[in-house]
Amino acid sequence: MSRERRERARARAVTEAKVESPSASKFPKYLLYGAIAIGAFAFTYAATTMSGASKTKSDAAPSAATNAEKASPVTRPDSPAPDSPAPEGMVWIPSGTFAMGCDDPAMGDARQWHNVTLDGFWMDKTEVTNAQFAAFVKATGYKTSAELALDPRNFPGVPPDKLAPASPVFTPPSQPVPLNNHAIWWDLVPGADWQHPEGPKSNIVGRENYPVVQVSFQDAAAYCKWAGKRLPTEAEWEYAARGGLAKKEFVWGNEFRPGGKVMANTWQGRFPIENTSEDGYRASAPVGSYPANGFGLFDMAGNVWEWCSDWYRPDTYANSPEKNPTGPPDSYDPLEPGMAKRVQRGGSFLCTDQYCKRYDPGGRGKGDPNSGANHVGFRCVKAK
Repeated sequence: MSRERRERARARAVTEAKVESPSASKFPKYLLYGAIAIGAFAFTYAATTMSGASKTKSDAAPSAATNAEKASPVTRPDSPAPDSPAPEGMVWIPSGTFAMGCDDPAMGDARQWHNVTLDGFWMDKTEVTNAQFAAFVKATGYKTSAELALDPRNFPGVPPDKLAPASPVFTPPSQPVPLNNHAIWWDLVPGADWQHPEGPKSNIVGRENYPVVQVSFQDAAAYCKWAGKRLPTEAEWEYAARGGLAKKEFVWGNEFRPGGKVMANTWQGRFPIENTSEDGYRASAPVGSYPANGFGLFDMAGNVWEWCSDWYRPDTYANSPEKNPTGPPDSYDPLEPGMAKRVQRGGSFLCTDQYCKRYDPGGRGKGDPNSGANHVGFRCVKAK
């Protein structure tokens, strides 16, 4: 998206209604409801997928992919790795057929089990790190979305602080709060960007091996192009995350902590006011800190959300082809019908079964492609 189009989108948000929470009312709705990808919120997803159905494409004739009874009970990888050497830092994901979806009633946009068949592809073992993104920036001079101010000539009368470079940062409240307004625990922080994930007083010194965050979809796509790769489709991401397992609740099986072992970086304690850090980290962790899945991929659950190439729609699965789906041609979110969104997957260090249990391999997230946050990153894939 061009900067002009990005500014027009933000202009609408700046001049429209602000969020209702008193603690967040000074922030544009665009930045706190569209940009922050918390996945599908537990308190709103039934409405998203049910009441919004009449506005989606659910009237289309069901395809073979919509028949839950025909969904394959097992994942069938069926192609060996190419003879050529593996690209650095990548693993081969064999072609195969798998059952995509989930059983969780809170995830109405992901509950339609359906078969998907994919060609094989290479995938990064880990999320893209700060060190890798720094090499891209050094080579290209690229500026991320969070580093770009808006042109005041396009926004007459808008306060300068609403035009300055800024990005959302998780800021835990000091006391218990209702969980139906996530804007309460997010602040729009001027100067927050990939080199300063929590704001201008933070930095990434010593965090070179942590996942890069505060990157928009546009930033992630630009990195992938520079690296000769691309973002995964949503189907590729879920297939890879499952690691050869079929219809399991987690990427490692059906038990959250098998034998008491911590398997992923998620929230522990009372969300959002208390993080006990039982997994060793209060926020993101260095990539590869937890066990790999069956395909040798790390952090496919938790740590940071990961951008996918697909547009988001809650009815995607009702209209998706079985072979190599690439997502719908457009975006529609019944909660914000005027804002196009891209899919995000994997959940983050903020996910918890109290609020957003979308570290499950079938869980779907969504976000404004023009903005990031300090819990959003990505990884790349590459065709054979």
